[in-house]
Amino acid sequence: MKNLLTLHEAVVLVLLKQPSRTASFECIATEIERRNLFPERKGGIALSKQIQLRTSLSSSKYKSMFQKVSETEIQFI
Repeated sequence: MKNLLTLHEAVVLVLLKQPSRTASFECIATEIERRNLFPERKGGIALSKQIQLRTSLSSSKYKSMFQKVSETEIQFI
């Protein structure tokens, strides 16, 4: 099944339903998988790690959308 959303869009959808728009990478990954928001993945990297890289790396073009709350949590800003 082709992805209808990009990974960062799926992350935003999950965070919009969370208190304070904040959640752990693992919680976000679990909810994305439960809702089948991003079914097709490549590379064999765990989804929680992909989310962390996409939202936290200084070189990521989506970093400005998220704020790192702790080593394991982000917030949609």
